[in-house]
Amino acid sequence: MNKLSKLAFVALAVAIGNTACGQSQVRNNKNLTIPGSTAPEIKPVVITEPVLYDTDDPAIWVNPVDPSKSLIIGTDKNSEGALFVFDLQGKIIKDKVVHGLKRPNNVDLAYGLMLGGKPTDIAITTERMTHKLRIYSLPDMKPVDNGGIDAFVGETGFEYRDLMGISIYTAKNGKMYAIAGRKNGPQTGGYIWQYLLEDDGTGNVKATLVRKFGKYSGKKEIESIAVDNELGYIYYSDEQVGVRQYYADPEKGDQELAIFGTSGFKADHEGISIYKLTDTTGYILVSDQGANRFQIFSREGTKANPFEHKLLKIANVSARESDGSDVIATPLNDTFKHGIFVVMSTDKTFHYYRWEDIAGKELKVK
Repeated sequence: MNKLSKLAFVALAVAIGNTACGQSQVRNNKNLTIPGSTAPEIKPVVITEPVLYDTDDPAIWVNPVDPSKSLIIGTDKNSEGALFVFDLQGKIIKDKVVHGLKRPNNVDLAYGLMLGGKPTDIAITTERMTHKLRIYSLPDMKPVDNGGIDAFVGETGFEYRDLMGISIYTAKNGKMYAIAGRKNGPQTGGYIWQYLLEDDGTGNVKATLVRKFGKYSGKKEIESIAVDNELGYIYYSDEQVGVRQYYADPEKGDQELAIFGTSGFKADHEGISIYKLTDTTGYILVSDQGANRFQIFSREGTKANPFEHKLLKIANVSARESDGSDVIATPLNDTFKHGIFVVMSTDKTFHYYRWEDIAGKELKVK
């Protein structure tokens, strides 16, 4: 073999070797297991006392004076439903429970809405059968909505007004908005409605419609909505399709920024919650309802794409078929030193998890 032939042979061998390695790498990548996906179920440290009918969605209120006295507010979804209030030991605080609600679905809360000249923390829930937003002051759970605020006014058909998801966006300028979803709506845009929340002059809340936005696949429904106040994004679960992302500021337009989690879900995409390590980093947890697990994505995007949310871990939980969840990174007590993850379960309870148990070795703890 002459010198040129030897060089050609070596080059060919290298090329074949590189190709083989590349093909092997591709095969290995296809067979990679997402961290946590085969791990045992994570156990909660607290399971609440059961509600009467059907738990659906929780929200966590942090007591600014004594975090160990923080509250969990959860919906009991029934025609004679309620907002239940629990302590961190999972006990129902009976004198704070709001009874007589007509199928309350989701709940969220926010801090410091100016009512009657003073900052007031509020909890807001969607009352499906009356098509109203119901709002209560925290921590006393007193109504501040004049009996409820009509939503999706002017829409025809019951399902187009049948309230489901709710989240509150608090902008950096202090303005506060309710982001509301429903059982059904248009597919081309306008499924989600955004309302400015303000004092009506009597110490109660009024809501002014500021925009209609958001695509919908038409496959099932949109229930879970979450807002990232610091980064200014809205996320919502288009069930059986993925999680859609938009700007929360109505002045920034209605263009869809991303849709992620479009594969690997057993059934419905449900509850969304955001664990914040810093103002810009952390994790987005999405309930994979049919699989009794949460798929956990990066809160921040990549350098190449700020709206690319990578799947980092799957957390198998003991809660069954979870619709709603909430999470915070605030230390609360000796049990929840790095925050708490609250998950609805179909046994009429809510499960409390320590963040470090969810994080395991794969994710960071604040």
